[in-house]
Amino acid sequence: MVIKRRKYPELYELVIGTVKKIYDHGAVVTLDEYRGIEAYCPLSELVRSWFRSAKDVVREGGKAVFKVIRIDARRGHVDLSLRKVSEKEKKSKMFEWKRALHADKLLEIAAKKLGKSIEDAYREAGWKLEDHYGEIYSAFEEAAKRGIEAFYEAGIPEKWAKVLYKLAKEHVVIREVKVSGIIILRSLSKDGVENIKSILTGAKSIIEPAYKDKVRIYTIGAPRYRIDITAYEYKTAEKILKDVLDYITRKSRELECEMAFERLKKS
Repeated sequence: MVIKRRKYPELYELVIGTVKKIYDHGAVVTLDEYRGIEAYCPLSELVRSWFRSAKDVVREGGKAVFKVIRIDARRGHVDLSLRKVSEKEKKSKMFEWKRALHADKLLEIAAKKLGKSIEDAYREAGWKLEDHYGEIYSAFEEAAKRGIEAFYEAGIPEKWAKVLYKLAKEHVVIREVKVSGIIILRSLSKDGVENIKSILTGAKSIIEPAYKDKVRIYTIGAPRYRIDITAYEYKTAEKILKDVLDYITRKSRELECEMAFERLKKS
């Protein structure tokens, strides 16, 4: 049961709703993230044509992504729209929802291990992680990458952090990406071999310690040298590659070496 802190959603927020009852004039929907409170989706916001039935679009018991179009918190009234949700918004929200469900399950398991309720789990850990990382599941990913410190940084009590970290290691799979390329270095100088060696050695020295084990530069037959960079995100891998190539380009000019680069297909 994914739990939001707020009692009601915000205007124009995308929400996950379960269709409870379909009428000729619209549908009653329960909001899965907001403790099952009921909302209403008028027929005109379900379908684009009055000549179509709501049952052609949704079914009772089915889930869908809706957009909040009106809120009256004083009266406890929320109106929704289905037709105002774009395909891109739908995909984004469903991706977010699946991650939230995964995080919720991990919190539930942790709560049981500690003899706590799911509400305790959100209050004592989940919402702190959301505040710090923007999303609870992102915190589990960070812990799987960096260790238990990811939980301590968010202010999670030790008893929760230890249990959550164990769950992150067991249940969260972090996929790495790789960028590769061929560096071509030539030198006609009598010290050419040593110059090229110093360039490649120097390139490794500028890599941040956290990524040194993730970067390999090796010969595949002079004057061709391959570089492989693995990281959790392409953005990080590309940044490392740019820094390395900038360094090699600069040093090659200083030592009068010819330098070229061929990018290999991403994997």
